[in-house]
Amino acid sequence: MNNQSEVAVSIRNLEMYYGYKKVLNNINLDVMKGQIVGYIGPNGAGKSTTVKILLGLIEGYDGEITVLGERIGNGNVDYKKKIGYVPEIAEMYENLSAREYLTFVGELYGLSFDHADQKARELMKSFGLEEMYETRLTSYSKGMKQKVLLISSLLHNPDILFLDEPLSGLDANSVMVIKEILAQLAAQGKTIFYSSHIMEVVEKISHRIILLNGGEIVADGTFEELKEQSKEGSLEEIFNQLTGFNEHKEIAKDFVQTIQEVEQNEK
Repeated sequence: MNNQSEVAVSIRNLEMYYGYKKVLNNINLDVMKGQIVGYIGPNGAGKSTTVKILLGLIEGYDGEITVLGERIGNGNVDYKKKIGYVPEIAEMYENLSAREYLTFVGELYGLSFDHADQKARELMKSFGLEEMYETRLTSYSKGMKQKVLLISSLLHNPDILFLDEPLSGLDANSVMVIKEILAQLAAQGKTIFYSSHIMEVVEKISHRIILLNGGEIVADGTFEELKEQSKEGSLEEIFNQLTGFNEHKEIAKDFVQTIQEVEQNEK
């Protein structure tokens, strides 16, 4: 059941330095249960740093963070069992079969082997991969590996899901299925942080869009609210306006001209 009156993640005065460089500057944020949040920004904006802090993978920050009612950073790691994560670039144990990999992940999250095995097999079947369940991951295509990663992030039924480019390598039908899965999870009160450079997808699936630039939140609202504020039509145009990137046509023109110059010189 969707309950957006409860806070899933609370961030107060979050700041982070890498050496002398300030990568997060006074981030304040409340994310409610049942929200799909498009968490976007250019490379180096601070998105990954924020997510890794929330996952407990980075320390040394200033500020206060509460996840599902528990303040993190005080040595308590129980909250991590309620989180699922699909990184943009994942290291998988590709010499393992999908069965070995997924049951291993399931047991890490506290499931029994038999329960993890049963759920993993059913989820593989839902993705049309049941026949590959005993096959080593090294023989999987990029899209198949991505499906296994998604399964591994959801196997323990987490309350919060962090997804970084989760549709990478997936065909159109699989994309439709994943989008529907996310919508149904959100309707049940799960919180989803969705990070992608594909603005069209973020625009369509997000209840709320948070745009980070230079370590600061520069936009926060529904797509309709952001569109009204910026007077732009698409999320891509809003993104470019708020991050100050408007050279794409000039860069593309120079690139194409260079290609053509090389071709003419070879004739």
